Amino acid sequence: MEHTKLIFDILNLKYIYYILLGVFICLTACQTTRQEQELGVEVAEIPFTLCMPTRMDFAPNYTPARRSLGDPGTTEQFQLPRYAYIFIMQKNGSDWNIMDVWEESLATEDWQKERYSGIYQTEGDSIYRYTKTLRMLLEEKGVKGRACAVASYKKLTFKKNGTTVTNLKDRNVIANWNDVLELQIDISPDSIQENLQNIYSSPYNYILPSTGEYYGTFDNIGHTVASLDLMLYHIAAKVDLKWSVAENKRIAANPEEAVRLTYLEVRRMLNTVCWAFKPMRNVVNTLPTAGYAIPNIVTPSDEGLWWEGRTYFYTIPFTVSGDATHFPMQLLMRTNGSNGTGYELTLNQPVTAADTVFVPWFRGNITLNNPLTDTQETKNAD
Repeated sequence: MEHTKLIFDILNLKYIYYILLGVFICLTACQTTRQEQELGVEVAEIPFTLCMPTRMDFAPNYTPARRSLGDPGTTEQFQLPRYAYIFIMQKNGSDWNIMDVWEESLATEDWQKERYSGIYQTEGDSIYRYTKTLRMLLEEKGVKGRACAVASYKKLTFKKNGTTVTNLKDRNVIANWNDVLELQIDISPDSIQENLQNIYSSPYNYILPSTGEYYGTFDNIGHTVASLDLMLYHIAAKVDLKWSVAENKRIAANPEEAVRLTYLEVRRMLNTVCWAFKPMRNVVNTLPTAGYAIPNIVTPSDEGLWWEGRTYFYTIPFTVSGDATHFPMQLLMRTNGSNGTGYELTLNQPVTAADTVFVPWFRGNITLNNPLTDTQETKNAD
């Protein structure tokens, strides 16, 4: 009997504990709400979704080339982002003031693959989706909001006006839309250069024809907004190169007349900073000198690559001040084992459209008919 009474008393104590705990939580929540009301702010909770296409077809009215595909039937492999930087703004008169900034660390399982339905990607294509509920303090309800974001496999460092931003939440540094657009990404580390294809953002000039507004705009914060989806896109352009030696030049009676491509180096690769949200607005005063040699040419596992082959890489597109009409990418090529200066081929890809939104896919076909001399040519890229 005493044993039974002891159990009963313990159970009563447990019930009392949970009741008190519930009252405490309720009082805390009420106190938080009361404090927010005294400050004259409202609270909104919005399910926010970042989306990334696994293939890069686009909605009607925007028709850039696919950037996530090589040959038909060949799919590239990308690393899912492990870091996300989310900026939410609220319209205030003619300005867009920062409401909050989130820096998220993501795991692979945070991304869910599914079929897309909407206007920012081809209907039925595969996408990856990350969802988070954003809790925001509002100065007033029912106004417009604006969202932009960057996602990356590697942790990023941001700069503004040449100075490293140590705290993205610092309102003295980032207070509004214009401040956000001034953010640049430090792409100088080798780890970032090797992962340019795994950086995505929301282009600032993606304007929807149906509304005439930036595609990350949403209405009626705190009232009718059920959720917000933001599709992200590559900030780096894909360069796809294919080379071949003419059949009649691969073998010749005189060995010196035979042609082999034995060195291929990509030059003029931007490796300092680039715009986070303006991928087609990078302008430099001096041509960059960074580059790298295509390894399967320099040390081929198959000597057949000397006569034909294909490679691709990602780089940040840019123009040069004074000539903001072309992306002056350059190739350095050598034939037949030469150690000379090399043949420099400048491929001037036009980037003149004022409303260019998405970074392009450059394709170059190189056909060699004779051993290369140390000269330079300027051509338009495909």
